[in-house]
Amino acid sequence: MDFELKDTPEMAKFRQEVKTYLKDIIPTDKLINSAYFEDDNHEQYLLRRAIGSKLGEKGWLYPWVPKEYGGAALSGDEIIVLTEEMEEYDLGIVPYGDAGGSQMVPPLLVWGTEEQKRQFIPPTAKGEKMTWLLLTEPHGGSDLASAKTTAIRDGDEYVVNGTKTWVGDKHYPEQFWTIVMTDPNAPRHQNLGFIVIPSDLKGITSQPLYVLNNQVKNSVFFEDVRVPAANLIGGENNGWKVANTVMEVEHAGAHVGKNKTLERLIHHIKTTSFNGQSLAKDQDIRDILADLYIEADVERLFGLRNFWMRHSKRPLGYEGSQSVYHRKMSELRNAGRVQQILGYFAVTQDKEWTAANGYMDTFLRDAVVRMHPGGTQDIHRTIIARRMGIGRTVKEEAARIE
Repeated sequence: MDFELKDTPEMAKFRQEVKTYLKDIIPTDKLINSAYFEDDNHEQYLLRRAIGSKLGEKGWLYPWVPKEYGGAALSGDEIIVLTEEMEEYDLGIVPYGDAGGSQMVPPLLVWGTEEQKRQFIPPTAKGEKMTWLLLTEPHGGSDLASAKTTAIRDGDEYVVNGTKTWVGDKHYPEQFWTIVMTDPNAPRHQNLGFIVIPSDLKGITSQPLYVLNNQVKNSVFFEDVRVPAANLIGGENNGWKVANTVMEVEHAGAHVGKNKTLERLIHHIKTTSFNGQSLAKDQDIRDILADLYIEADVERLFGLRNFWMRHSKRPLGYEGSQSVYHRKMSELRNAGRVQQILGYFAVTQDKEWTAANGYMDTFLRDAVVRMHPGGTQDIHRTIIARRMGIGRTVKEEAARIE
């Protein structure tokens, strides 16, 4: 069965428009796409932010967002085209990876007032503000409802105290999107709020954490930080409902695009010889690569299915967590296969010896680190069971997404 996407005449026309615009706004002579840690510097970050701002002018940075909030209200087909064309530059639609913004905007569309939507969504959609998503706390791991960072109402402000950890990256954002405890005396799940916190407020400090995949995460500390009460989204003590929408977005597993790691691995195998013989001629390597390819393609198909469901407004049940769970586990298995094929060359960024310009080393590290973000594998197994009705008389319903 042929699962490949093919352009309609409308998609082909839009693709040409996208190609022309991207050629004008992306300075390929300055852009560095690299797996090497030292190339992820502030200069490159600012360059990607500038590209994002140019995309935002067209509404293409967050292309599915309604036009009145700074998006372009593109169709699913158009988003596929935009994704594929950005990949030609080794960039995502949001070229500076604003994961926090992508998980703030959908809940705002569901739970925000009209005033809040117009205040917070356009700056994100236009590329003016980047967001860190602040969920995890030192004591809680993936138990989101255990948040102990407090936001206590004081007149027209909330006073925030507490710590968030394992968040963001090395490039400091303009704002935080975070879950807080708004009533320490209320029952679990009825004591939470979600709030937008400007990152330049007095009383906020950040401490970097250097993690296994050569990336930077952070602990963020709040000490008597005063935040406008109007920044609380969804109402006081209603944060768990907002959190469910946040998690539904994070767990959607809805994506399209190429598997660049697989493409780089295949290219390396085809162009590398050992003892005078191409790696591509080795039958053991070919067998391992076939298993790796099958795993990766199942992941791709899950993503395509969920992308279609999301953009055709069909509610995801267990499908989102099914896709995320498979991705986490298959990437771990495939990391093992990459190491079987490449040996120690897969686990170094030494430019003389590394495989595929360091991308295989990055993939192996990411495969381990990504077991936690977006919920552990155990959490996704639980969600799948609940939404299939296993062990329950009523199936769990998916959270609301616009």
